[in-house]
Amino acid sequence: MRHGKKINHLGRKTAHRHSMLANMACSLVEHKRINTTVAKAKALKKFVEPLVTKSKEDTTHNRRLVFAKMRQKDAVAELFRTVAPKVGDRPGGYTRIIKLGNRLGDNADMAMIELVDFNELYNAGKATKKKTTRRSRRGGSAETEAAAAKAAPATTADNAKVDEGKESTSAKAKKEEGKEEE
Repeated sequence: MRHGKKINHLGRKTAHRHSMLANMACSLVEHKRINTTVAKAKALKKFVEPLVTKSKEDTTHNRRLVFAKMRQKDAVAELFRTVAPKVGDRPGGYTRIIKLGNRLGDNADMAMIELVDFNELYNAGKATKKKTTRRSRRGGSAETEAAAAKAAPATTADNAKVDEGKESTSAKAKKEEGKEEE
């Protein structure tokens, strides 16, 4: 039973585990994504996310707290300089774990852990996709139709266009007006 066992020890002594997680966190901040086992990725996620949260507020105290965990000055500077501004509005969930399958040598479950805001493939689709509302094809309100008519007056050349052998509705309306005048 797992009573009270909140962390995965990863088969290592405490000092070795902390050093390994610090090195993996530095690599993650530097490269924005790393490949590792699923167990290490989950442990790294619990290790890195509080550090990223601290980096959102750039104070000397927070820099010292993060440096005490990560132990590399360049990685701390990178975290506060580039990562923190990108995740400033995100309330949490700074990392994503994507399972990759099994390793050939020992059949260990492999995963890729990455910083969410630095993946252009996922973010590009969401940024360009605009949310549209459904509109019926029925006539709208009189105000909107009048505003549309004033904004773009139709020319006679536009009204004379024929789509696939059928006359457009504006051309039909012109013909009907012509018949009424006669």
